[in-house]
Amino acid sequence: MIDWYRELGAAERRTFWACFSGWGLDAFDVQIYSFVVPALIALWHITNAQAGLLATSALVISAFGGWIAGMLADRVGRARLLMITVAWFAFFTFLSGFTQDFEQLLVVRGLQGLGFGGEWAAGSVLIGEVIRAEDRGKAVGTVQSAWAWGWGAAAIMATIIFQVFPQEVAWRALFFVGILPALLVFYVRAKVPEPKIFREATASASRRGTFDIFGPDLLATTILGAILTTGAQGGYYAITTFLPTFLRTQHHLTVMGTGGYLAVIVVGSWLGYVVSAYLSDAIGRRKNFFIFAIGSLLIAVAYTQAEIPNSLMLVLGFPLGFFASGIFSGMGPVLTELFPTSVRGAGQGFCYNFGRGIGAFFPTLVGILSASVTLGTAIGIFAAFSYAVVILAAIALPETRGRQLLAN
Repeated sequence: MIDWYRELGAAERRTFWACFSGWGLDAFDVQIYSFVVPALIALWHITNAQAGLLATSALVISAFGGWIAGMLADRVGRARLLMITVAWFAFFTFLSGFTQDFEQLLVVRGLQGLGFGGEWAAGSVLIGEVIRAEDRGKAVGTVQSAWAWGWGAAAIMATIIFQVFPQEVAWRALFFVGILPALLVFYVRAKVPEPKIFREATASASRRGTFDIFGPDLLATTILGAILTTGAQGGYYAITTFLPTFLRTQHHLTVMGTGGYLAVIVVGSWLGYVVSAYLSDAIGRRKNFFIFAIGSLLIAVAYTQAEIPNSLMLVLGFPLGFFASGIFSGMGPVLTELFPTSVRGAGQGFCYNFGRGIGAFFPTLVGILSASVTLGTAIGIFAAFSYAVVILAAIALPETRGRQLLAN
């Protein structure tokens, strides 16, 4: 099952681990916020709607950051942008620990989002361009699985810190730990080269312009890619932003109990990423999206709507993480294969981050709707809508499995 990895050259392996680490550390810094939300609600007396707005601000701005980073990656390089974006989101996560009120955190979280969005745009294109076509799904999907490791690390760190410190100190300490990903910059600078196909495209006199992704031959591709990612990310953020709060308020779980439930979901997430990565190469990109979107829709509704005991919720947490996260393993490969090299960063950055920008409003909408219905019901409504959108987009997209990358 890992023959594809054994066949990678030294530079390809270093690139793989740089992208894997970058995405995992990105997840660590981003997911920290979900564990801080209950403390902010208690200490600052903010509402669910305000908590959702804090999440939404970072995600909306990350959409712009991702698109900008994608365009820059086509000009200055994938590896260079990876370094810049990692350093950026680590610094502003750290700075979040010094904020004193809702307004300050809203600004700092928004700035953090620029780096958060940019990291995926740079890293996903970078790994997609160094892996051969028949193994691209497995490699890019495995890199995507690093999100589960980052999420799990954030859950463990949050559980420990909130047990050791009072919550008025713990939430700040958790943000301070977010500076650690900046260390990855030194590794990327020393060990990771730009992909050969990117260097060739840069040297070409016939390279395309950044906004050619909206030209006649690529516009339909760009629109469908954006719709696909909107559904996947809208559903994901609707679920994960308020999941710790949902477990506490509607199921009355302690911090340690919430960490245990989340551990099951995180393990399910990692396996979902890996299984989806291999299925994407085995059965094709479109069929893989169908499987994971339908699974996500069914399990999200069951998890948030059914009257079930906590013991059964623990069981359902595994497939919830498996399907909701696994669907993302197919995003990087299909977006890499849909666009030519000279505009791949712009196309991939726009599609993925357009979806993130629209999906970013879902936490706010969930928070607003939770004022009139239960939080679980609000989460379930938006999750169901999101995954239905994914299914429709996957029907319309072409199959790209095994497609060789084009320079222009």
